[in-house]
Formats: sequence, C-alpha cells, structure tokens
Amino acid sequence: MFREKDFLKATLKPLITKNISIQRYPLWIDLQIFHFKNLVIMFYNKDNTALFITKSAGMLFFSAALMIVLHSCDKNEDPVPPEKKPTIQLAASTILGEYLVDTLGHTLYYFSNDYNGESNCAGGCLNLWPPYYAGAQLDQAALGTGLDIADFGTITTPGGPQTTYKSWPLHYYAPASGGTNVRENPGQTLGEGFNNVWYVAKPDYSIMLVNAQLVGHDGKNYKSDYTEGDGKTLYFSNAMGVTLYTFIKDSANNNNFTASDFGNNGVWPIYETDVVVVPSTLDKTLFGSIDVFGKKQLTYKGWPLYYFGQDNMERGLNKGVSFPAPGIWPVPVKDMAAAPTP
Repeated sequence: MFREKDFLKATLKPLITKNISIQRYPLWIDLQIFHFKNLVIMFYNKDNTALFITKSAGMLFFSAALMIVLHSCDKNEDPVPPEKKPTIQLAASTILGEYLVDTLGHTLYYFSNDYNGESNCAGGCLNLWPPYYAGAQLDQAALGTGLDIADFGTITTPGGPQTTYKSWPLHYYAPASGGTNVRENPGQTLGEGFNNVWYVAKPDYSIMLVNAQLVGHDGKNYKSDYTEGDGKTLYFSNAMGVTLYTFIKDSANNNNFTASDFGNNGVWPIYETDVVVVPSTLDKTLFGSIDVFGKKQLTYKGWPLYYFGQDNMERGLNKGVSFPAPGIWPVPVKDMAAAPTP
C-alpha cells in the first residue's frame, strides 16, 4: 500500500500515458493508464492517505462502484433529499400570463356554469372535464410561490371531493382521442375559451365570466333582455364570482350615481380597482378605470362597474337586475353597446 499519492505518481510518471484525477468528496480517484495496458485505480481519503489500489482494467467498474458505495455510506455527509414539487403551482405563458397547474404541470380550469360554487359539470361533461382533487392534506407548504392556502377549499360532489380555488371548482381538460378521453399534456392550455365557458384558473383575474340564470330581488327569472323568462346569461363577475352591474343613467367614463361622500355606496358599491386581468375571450383594451372622488372604479366600454348591496357579496346572486325595475341596472356582457357620450 502507498501512503502518499504524490510519491506514487512521481515514481510511475515515466510510464504514464494519461492521468485523470476526479474529486468526489470525501474520496479522490487517480486513474493511471500505462503503455502495457495496466490500469491502476487509487482511492484516497481526505487526509491524502491511499486506501487501496487495483491494477487491472477488469477492476475498473468494480472499483468505481465501490467508490460510490463508500461515498454514499459516509457518515459525515448528510444525504440530499430529492426535490419535492408543489402539489399546486403557477405556470406562465406569454399569452395567458400565470395560471394554476398540478404537480406534474397539468393545467387547471374553471367552469362559468359553476356560478354558485358547486360543480355543475355532470354526466358526459365529467369525461371531458374531470374534477381535480389535491388531497385532504393540502397546506401552505404544498403550494407554489404566489399561492395562498386561504384561497383553496374542498367541496363534495356525487363523484367525490373536489378542490376549489377562490370558490371555483377546479377541473382538468381531457379531450377525446380515438374514442377515449385523455388528459392534455403538461404545459398545454387547449381548454382555454372552450365554448366560451371554460377558462384557465388564474391567481389575478379582476374579471371572470359567469353563466347563470338571472333572478331578480323580486324572485322572478329574467332573460338577457330583462323580460321575464328562463335562460342563462353570460355576464361579468369579480374573481370570486360576485356579480357586477352597470347603470343606464351613466355615460362614457362618468359615474352619475355615487355621491361625493359615498353615502349611497352601500346600495350600489363601486367596483374599486384599476387592474385589468380578464379571460382570453374578452378584449382587455375595452376595460379602463375612472377616478370617483379619489377612488378607482373599473369600466367596460366606458360603463362604470358596480356591485349590488343586497347581493351581500355572495357569489351567484344577481338580484340587482330587477331593482328598482328590470333593466335599470343591467349586468355587463361582452357584446353590450358602448356607454353614450355625455
């Protein structure tokens, strides 16, 4: 056995054709290859003392494997645990911005018909849009950067539990392929805008689309033209599904309702934001904001946007469509006419 590697290398130097030194703490390897095809593999510990030598090329793989075993068994070095990916995290694209994905990168979606916070996807819908469930142990540590556990919940459906985000049930997209529904690949967002009611779940929407029956404060059902009758209307809500309204007496970028002291703001509260993050089927350039006595109010096509106080900020309610009479405070919809010039 050799006690010093420098002595050994100096002695054998005339015979060396190639020298390779590899450091892998706490061991070092020197591979000495000679003219007559002998191979010397020397293992050294961290105080530079030779541990053992092999002298045949056939011992190369055995010796290399032994080095790995010795390295992995070293008691002075803590093992590095494998990186654990978040259960739910954020992905990003240049078109959609940030959106929610599962631990493998599969996109998560919301359904405009889930206006009331319940899953209204059933039957064949579930084949195309399977529910997502993160598990019963979801906590802050299981979330990626930028997500808050307070925004997540769980609902019970006929098919089992389903995870919600900001009270919206979360779904996968699994289009049919060869007669079988197959979940789209990680990184794909092919379900975005599907039938104008399916959208990627985003952390920063300021506008979302709700598809629901209009039911006034008088308990009557209304159609999109504010005549009595049944039929869903696709309209705007905030990120939590709370209904937004416009006022027919307003004009382009002018709030003609709110008092300067905000004394009537409890009846029709302004939608106080200037952030514009909307589903991809909406033109974000048609949104803006105005100043209302020192507060920012979001607008669409010049129409200032409001809540209705009697909805109590509860998702799915749209009582304001009949207050004080049908059509005075209509819900905003994509194809509505622009606000008139004052």
